[in-house]
Amino acid sequence: METVTSPSVFANTPEALGHSSDARLPGFLEQEIRAIYERSPLYAQRFPLHHEALQWSCYREIPVLTKKEILDRGHTAFFADYAEIERGFAAKKFEYEHTSGSTAQPMTVVMEDGWWNAQLRRAYLAHPQLAQYVDRPYRKAVLAPIGCSSNLCPYEDHPFPHRYFDGTVYLNLSSDPFAFPEAEWDRIMLELQALKPEVLEGEPVYLSLLARAAKRRRISVPSLRTVILTYGKASRLHSQRIAEVFPGAVQIDLYGSTEAGYIFVGDAFRDNLRVIDGNAFVELVPWRTDLPDVFQINVTTRDREAMPLLRYFTGDIVRRTPSGYRILGRERDLFFNPAGRAISAFEIDEALPADFACWHWSLVQVSDNRWDFQYVADESAPAGMEQAVATALGAGMRVNLFRRKFIQPASSGKFSLLKPLPR
Repeated sequence: METVTSPSVFANTPEALGHSSDARLPGFLEQEIRAIYERSPLYAQRFPLHHEALQWSCYREIPVLTKKEILDRGHTAFFADYAEIERGFAAKKFEYEHTSGSTAQPMTVVMEDGWWNAQLRRAYLAHPQLAQYVDRPYRKAVLAPIGCSSNLCPYEDHPFPHRYFDGTVYLNLSSDPFAFPEAEWDRIMLELQALKPEVLEGEPVYLSLLARAAKRRRISVPSLRTVILTYGKASRLHSQRIAEVFPGAVQIDLYGSTEAGYIFVGDAFRDNLRVIDGNAFVELVPWRTDLPDVFQINVTTRDREAMPLLRYFTGDIVRRTPSGYRILGRERDLFFNPAGRAISAFEIDEALPADFACWHWSLVQVSDNRWDFQYVADESAPAGMEQAVATALGAGMRVNLFRRKFIQPASSGKFSLLKPLPR
C-alpha cells in the first residue's frame, strides 16, 4: 500500500481538475474516474474502488493501462454485453476504427457515434486559430495515411464527390506519398483548386510532399489560412517547406491518437502545446531523475462512453517548457548517447544547417556508433552536415549521408524521423 499522499502532477489547468485538498483527488478527476468505472466493467475487474472519497494514494494504486493489455484482453473486455455493441453498430449508435499499429499490432477502437466530432470540436475551441471554424461552415482538405484516425478516410478508389463529407475532402487514395505517380499529384492539385480550402490537415511528410508537388506545378492555394500538422511527428524542415509554398497559413500542431482522441494543441514549433482540458486528463510521470522537466504521460479520457481510458500509458515523452509542452516523441524513438543525454528529432533539427532544404529526412542507427542520414531533396546536402549531425548525437558518433528519391514509411503509412536501435 502506497503511503505517499502528495498530489500527482497533471498537465491540465487546475480549473479543469477541480477543487482538491493535498490528500484528496480533485473533484472533476474523481467524477470522471467514477464514471469510467460505471461505464466499463474492465476497471473494477482490475482494481476495485471503495465508496469513500478517493485519495491520491488510492489513485496511484489504480494500475496503468497499456496498449498491450488492451490487445491481450481484447476490446470486448470494455463492455458488459458486447452483443449490445454489435447491435449498436447496425443502428449506427457505435462505430469502430483501427489504430495504425505503429507501436504494436493494430488495436480495435470502439466509440459512440458523435464522440470523435465532439472531441475534435473541443480541440478546436482550445486554440484561437482553430476556434474561428467551430459551428460555422468551412472547407478542409485532409492528406494523411489511409488508416488515419477516426475520420472517414477512403479505402476504395472513390471519385471526388464521394470523398467529400461535410465540407471536408480526403485527398489521397493510397498510403505512401512517395509512391504517388505524377498523375495522382495532378488529381490532388486539381481537387485542391476546386475545393479552395481554408484548412489543410495532414501528416507532415505528406504535406511536405504536397508542397513539393504544388511548387513544381507553380500552383498556389490563396484560400488557405490554416495548416494542421497531425497524425505524425513533424520536422522543422517539413514546416519550412510547407510555409514556403503556402505562405501566410498559420501552422498548428494537433497531437493525439485514435484510441485516446486529441490531447495537446499548440502553435507548431513554438513549444507551447497545451492539454485540451475538455478531452482528457494528462498525468505527468517523472521519467529520469536527471531530466526533471521530462515526463511520460498517462491519459484519462473525458465524457466517453465506449472504451473509456483510465491512466492509459501512451508511450509518449513530453518536455515541460516555459510556455507549455513539447512532444519529444515515442520513448522508443529517443536516443541516449554515451554521455546519457536524450536526443530527439528536435536536437537533430537544431543541428541541421540553415541552408539545408529537404522535403523529408530520416536518421537511422545501424550500429552502436554509426548512423545513416537519409534525405529527399532537390540538391545535395551542404558540406560538413554529416559532422554537424554526428556532433548532435554525441562523442564518437559517425554519420553517413544518403540522398534518396524516396523514404519508405512503415506498414501503417507513418514515418519516423529518428530510428535508434532497440534498447
